[in-house]
Amino acid sequence: MKCDFLAIGAHPDDVELGCGGTIVKLISEGKKVGIIDLTEGELGTRGTRETRAEEAKNAGEILGITARENLKLKDGFLTNSEDYQLKIVEKIRKYRPEIVLANAIDDRHPDHAKAAKLVSDACFLSGLRKIETLDDGMLQDAWRPKQIFHYIQWKNVIPDFVIDISGFLDKKIEACLAYKTQFYNPDSNEPVTPIATKDFLESLTYRAQDLGRLSGVEYAEGFTTEKLLAFKNFEGIICD
Repeated sequence: MKCDFLAIGAHPDDVELGCGGTIVKLISEGKKVGIIDLTEGELGTRGTRETRAEEAKNAGEILGITARENLKLKDGFLTNSEDYQLKIVEKIRKYRPEIVLANAIDDRHPDHAKAAKLVSDACFLSGLRKIETLDDGMLQDAWRPKQIFHYIQWKNVIPDFVIDISGFLDKKIEACLAYKTQFYNPDSNEPVTPIATKDFLESLTYRAQDLGRLSGVEYAEGFTTEKLLAFKNFEGIICD
């Protein structure tokens, strides 16, 4: 099942928050997008692993993704170990994405930066033929994505580029709000967390709006890149 893009997040809702608008836009253009959640988010203050799984399923349906899997790695204790690397290698080889979208390289939650490095290393290892992995008992072919882009999360990391998500922000927010236990709800009796505030919910709009302001579009999502990007021409670049 080949996907054009594979978005990977340390926790369910990372992908929706970081690049949900980009995913909706890609799918509207006919691209196939899959999501891999590394953990079940079981250490989250609000909700349970069961509610989180149901919310992730609903969010994926809203986005319109091709596939979603959870590797059930240990939330809060991600390590760049051989075992974890190989689990991700198996999924990269299964979905054979041209581009991987991964967690922020620096962020408030330690799992995010750890996941960024873990995924980056797994993408490289996935291209080594002498590393053997299986999918349903069948030997997998080596596969290395062409690019790894890191979405921006809690911290205001300066992006290397932005994607214009004008017209797609509402669908992103709808997908984020599928995580009913995680975000602002004045009627909830659960503890208030940094992402369960009204300000955080509003930040989904004003941060996208600010990146749009800086880049000459209505709304945008930012990414950092590991490799220098080369353009064949200036077509498609917005200059305002």
